[in-house]
Amino acid sequence: MAKPQNAEQYFEVFRVHCERKGMHFNPNIEITWSLVEGLWTNKNRYGYPSCPCRLACEELEKDRDIICPCEYAPADIAEFGQCYCGLFVNQKYLEGKMELRLTPERRPFEKMC
Repeated sequence: MAKPQNAEQYFEVFRVHCERKGMHFNPNIEITWSLVEGLWTNKNRYGYPSCPCRLACEELEKDRDIICPCEYAPADIAEFGQCYCGLFVNQKYLEGKMELRLTPERRPFEKMC
């Protein structure tokens, strides 16, 4: 597929990329779509899709850890059933075998802007 020109195209490209990594979007489409739109906005604003639930430093090197899917997502998904912002959930949740829990911020304070 060509480079995405809008949020809808970005959603499809991002979905395929994440599924290849074994990540699952939250089935609540309102949550998912809102977060994907935030990623698209940040991609256009900063040049990279930083997590829309975190304050970006607006410098790629400082924000590498929060480029979605962020480096904290795998541990969050495994432990709490979802990542910090709720865009990704685990298979157990999708199968109804796990309740989602509030996911605390794992990003170290020193990395926050």
